[in-house]
Amino acid sequence: MFDALEAYGQQIIDFVREHKAWAAPVVFALAFGESLAFISLLIPAWAALVGIGVLIGSSGLNFWPIWVAGAIGAALGDWLSYWVGGKLGPPVAHVWPLSRHPDLIPKGERFMTKWGVLGIFIGRFFGPLRASVPLVAGIFKMPYWRFQFANFTSAFVWAGVLLTLGDVVSKIFKWAWGG
Repeated sequence: MFDALEAYGQQIIDFVREHKAWAAPVVFALAFGESLAFISLLIPAWAALVGIGVLIGSSGLNFWPIWVAGAIGAALGDWLSYWVGGKLGPPVAHVWPLSRHPDLIPKGERFMTKWGVLGIFIGRFFGPLRASVPLVAGIFKMPYWRFQFANFTSAFVWAGVLLTLGDVVSKIFKWAWGG
């Protein structure tokens, strides 16, 4: 399974390397999918985002439009998850693929009860929480504007961290190997 994910990520990175004009739309789509409650369980895209960050340093891609695209994609994915949670309520836990992960919604609820609006920001950086926390926030009716403030703020930080991580790794390799 991990080999398939690695191959998937490498194909995306290779595509962006060859078609630089598509970098921002690809990053938008990856970040959106990574942040969407149902899709993120199937396609973890963070590694591809880090890999695209490597391309920023090594192939001259412009960081700013890619960062903004990633942040907006992530924020819209969380917003949609929040909306779905608000519309469907607790029965959403019985919808596939969440039905295959029955612990996600209760974990997300405990997390949100403990951390509140800060949980949106924290959850952005932790695997399965990334997608379940906004859904839980919608299910349990977190105030809309508090959610959105934490959502957009954390999305810009998250996208910046992943892309910068790739860029920094690229620079370290160049420095270490004299390239």
